[in-house]
Amino acid sequence: MKISGVDIRPGNILEYEGGIWKVAKIQHTQPGKGGAYMQVEMKNLQDGRKTNVRFRSADTVERVRLDTKDFQFLYEDGDMLVFMDQDTYEQINLPSDLLGDARPFLQDGMQVMLELWDEKPISVELPQQVEATIVEADAVVKGQTASSSYKPAILDNGVRIMVPPHIESGTRIVVDVYEQAYVGKAG
Repeated sequence: MKISGVDIRPGNILEYEGGIWKVAKIQHTQPGKGGAYMQVEMKNLQDGRKTNVRFRSADTVERVRLDTKDFQFLYEDGDMLVFMDQDTYEQINLPSDLLGDARPFLQDGMQVMLELWDEKPISVELPQQVEATIVEADAVVKGQTASSSYKPAILDNGVRIMVPPHIESGTRIVVDVYEQAYVGKAG
């Protein structure tokens, strides 16, 4: 399906210059002279290259619809991850770099969605939010106001995030996987 350059959104999968690209970031720019354009940062889903492209409103690009299938993460085998098809119980091995920055949030038994292009897995989608435990949190500095300040903390998976001052070590929290940001206390 063809879409206009100004209709591109983060998360879209595009066919561009013979490759399949996932849109990471967009910025709509309207300069003083000339027409508006969309600055698009994309990552190639086949080889991992990144690029920045300007699309004008008159430009069109092919938006690709990927097939999706539910899988369960079983275990890590070196730099490969083993997933099981929920329907057929068939196991597949995929490189761990397919997950990118979300890799530390992958947990044993987690339900994930694989995106397939021509029946070949090209992307692994984790749940948007996961629970994690704070293993280390800095002490609150006297004089900071609760409304405007966050403090650094380290999760049980080694990821460093910013949390509100009232969060202490040992607290279970909900984390946004793709923003790597505190969402709230786990219920």
